[in-house]
Amino acid sequence: MIDLTIKIAGAAGQGMQTISTILARSLTRQGYRIYCYQDLMSRIRGGHNFSTIRISDHPVGGLAEETNILIALNAESIKLHSGEMISNGVIVFDGDKIKYHDDDQNLFPVPLEKLATEAGQNRIMVNAVACGVCFNLMEYDFDVLADTLGDIFAAKGDAMVEANIRAARAGYEYARKNFPEGTCPYCQLKVKSERSQARLLMNGSQAAGLGAILSGLKFMSAYPMSPSTGIMEYIASKQQELGIIVEQAEDEIAAINMALGASFAGVRSMTATSGGGFALMTEGLSLAGMTETPLVIFLAQRPGPATGFPTRTEQGDLMFSLYGGHGEFPRAILSPGDAEEAIYCMNQAFNLADRYQIPVIILGDQNLNDSYWTVDDIDTSLLSIDRGKLLDRWDQTKGEYKRYHPTPDGISPRLIPGSPGAVGYWDSDEHSEEGHIAESASVRRQMMAKRMKKLHGLQEESLEPLVCGEGDEVLLIGFGTTKWPVIEAVETLARKGEKISGLHIGQAYPLSAGIGETAKGFSKIVVVEQNATGQTEKLLLTELGIKASGAIRKFDGRPITAKYIVDSYEALD
Repeated sequence: MIDLTIKIAGAAGQGMQTISTILARSLTRQGYRIYCYQDLMSRIRGGHNFSTIRISDHPVGGLAEETNILIALNAESIKLHSGEMISNGVIVFDGDKIKYHDDDQNLFPVPLEKLATEAGQNRIMVNAVACGVCFNLMEYDFDVLADTLGDIFAAKGDAMVEANIRAARAGYEYARKNFPEGTCPYCQLKVKSERSQARLLMNGSQAAGLGAILSGLKFMSAYPMSPSTGIMEYIASKQQELGIIVEQAEDEIAAINMALGASFAGVRSMTATSGGGFALMTEGLSLAGMTETPLVIFLAQRPGPATGFPTRTEQGDLMFSLYGGHGEFPRAILSPGDAEEAIYCMNQAFNLADRYQIPVIILGDQNLNDSYWTVDDIDTSLLSIDRGKLLDRWDQTKGEYKRYHPTPDGISPRLIPGSPGAVGYWDSDEHSEEGHIAESASVRRQMMAKRMKKLHGLQEESLEPLVCGEGDEVLLIGFGTTKWPVIEAVETLARKGEKISGLHIGQAYPLSAGIGETAKGFSKIVVVEQNATGQTEKLLLTELGIKASGAIRKFDGRPITAKYIVDSYEALD
């Protein structure tokens, strides 16, 4: 089984992301499974940044804590990450610019900048040289790298493509001549996978944008806020081709109200933000609840409060997404664990929003939005467009159109404004079934009961949890991007003799009754989450009566890992 980790580290602006993109795309094409996490500081240049690529022949979605190959673009990166190397791992750095010696480390100095200047005629091609070195260390075919470079730089012309390939070849040959074959067995991809045409490489933002497009999105408004901005950027890149309007609003208040207006007019719309922006959106969120206007909101979490860690990851907004907005109204919250799941969650979100005429929130985080995963060929048979009770005309034989007419399921027919056959009224105040402002106690009771009825249907069709493992004593429960670390931790603990299983919550609210049914069979339940106050643990208790016997929490801005879960589990009383 292959499980190889490459880390590229340096200051912002040194080409770290270019190297990781080239390597990840090259190996995805060969059929390998990739997980690539970006650890970035919130600055344009300088600071310490690194990208970690995990390569395997089986599905992976979380970080390993040891590194096989470190490409250090400055001296600081060696000092910070040398302690993470496996035995016999390799540290690659520019020996002409960085003077470093350590008898306990497997060091491989390469004149990266010199080779880039000589072979590519430009020192910025250091990233291509580094990729060539890395491919040789992995003992993998250079032609695979050359093909990827050709595709990535095609838009810049043949001369740029050829220069990058020459630079990569120079790095490859330097490694071949100066680092003998077989001296670094733990850095090799010993099995040559077959080229895969179907498998994709995308981050969570791209996946969410693609899922929205495949679900019939026609309007998006948002104000840029990391780590949600990538969703808007992806959709904007497709807007002319697909006839989608993307509006960069002046702030998050305008963004949610524009999206509400578009939805009110009858098109599928969405907005995206992070915690600080969502705080500004909560009045608009309540407006959607009162007017029963469908709306999809992607909330990409980052550590707070205030600006917090703007480029790091956390799961601290679960309760905020559930209770944000004044007053009580139904909503749904989805929590995808990887890019592939994000595609299908977006489709579910748009259908739920339309069917129940409610706001639906997708909880992502910096890990989901900025990390890259391999995605298998998208199964379009699992995607659908269900607009619910949306009408484009009103039959006069039905009598007066009443926008908020009570129904057994709480969902009233929604008429597109301006449609023939009826006049409609909508109001942000409490209103009668006709849509007129009302202040009577009886109308208030009637309308609240009508809206809250939707929770019954939402509960009945909540997404079932994903269960892994075969143990029947211990259950690890997580949501969102704890998915793959939990799966891997369960596998590790099972090999150690624990009778353990894992459960991934893909819908955080309403919680599926299946979670409660599954949990009944276990004597010990441990909740894994990335926040300080145990928000998932509290939600499981209040909504399903599930009382955890242990908790594993991480809130330092970095993704949780399987090793962290295993070590924390073994330290529990």
